[in-house]
Amino acid sequence: MPTQWFRAAALCVSSALASVPAFAAGFEDMDPVTLRLAHVVNEQDGFHVAAMKFRDLVAERTDGKVTVKIFPNASLGDERTLLEGMQIGSVDMGVITNGPVANFVEDMAVFELPFLFPTRQDAYRILDGDIGQELLDRLSEVNLKGLAYAERGFRNLTNSEHPVNTPADMDGLRIRVMENPVYTDTFRDLGANAIPMAWTEALTAMQQGTIDGQENPVNVVYAFKLSETQKYMTMTRHTYAPAVFVMGMPTWNKLPKAAQDVIVKAAHEAAEYERADNAKKEDEQLAALKEAGMQINDDPDLAAFQKAVEPVYKKYGERFGDYLERIRAELKN
Repeated sequence: MPTQWFRAAALCVSSALASVPAFAAGFEDMDPVTLRLAHVVNEQDGFHVAAMKFRDLVAERTDGKVTVKIFPNASLGDERTLLEGMQIGSVDMGVITNGPVANFVEDMAVFELPFLFPTRQDAYRILDGDIGQELLDRLSEVNLKGLAYAERGFRNLTNSEHPVNTPADMDGLRIRVMENPVYTDTFRDLGANAIPMAWTEALTAMQQGTIDGQENPVNVVYAFKLSETQKYMTMTRHTYAPAVFVMGMPTWNKLPKAAQDVIVKAAHEAAEYERADNAKKEDEQLAALKEAGMQINDDPDLAAFQKAVEPVYKKYGERFGDYLERIRAELKN
């Protein structure tokens, strides 16, 4: 046959081999593993988007030897329960809001300080840099393995009572916050009656009218159809809330190194995918919420909100060691 044919055939084989995922090699002798990944939100939420992307990447790159089974809707418990389950091995992993994670490693709550990050890009720079990785690594102190930061996003206020433009408008409003002291103190300083509560309980409480409002990113307000119980939303963007791809050390330690490498990289890629998906969908979701009858204040008096939460920094700033100073220094660069 002509020499050119052999060269062409060799090039085709070489190209085909190059297209095979690099991670697929090395899993031939691995026993199949199923990982139970849990989260507390529904299938329309960004956490589920991230979980599905992670599942698909892991299956592809391990030749199907690692299967990820997703448990949404708090079917395995609230976020604290899930983290405790990971510590003892009854749950393998999850996508968990940073606030509850910070109850296990307190310094992670530094990210929850109000108005710390001006933009998403600023948050990503810190989370994906040395500071973020250092805090992920510290989860090993409590028998957890931090993998990557997905996001809950910038949080905004909703309520069922009246429009809110300044902190004075929040006086006496019963607002559900995450079970995290930084959030509780932030909303008390804003004048609200801050009520720490698991998310599953908050949904019922809003329907029953035992609380007036809550604070969460646009994607949560949209995914859970909060416009049905919450007439007003104020775009305070008061806190950027990360979420953590996290695994229990009992599960992590059972996995071979090749699988661990795949899982870490897949978590990072799934987190980036979810961030981009959230940003792309936010305008559409806001439009849908307005169409559903929600009144949205796009331009509240943020200077007044920032001034009102200054006591939070006085109370918590020194508790985080040098993390707050390092974050502020990094943001100035």
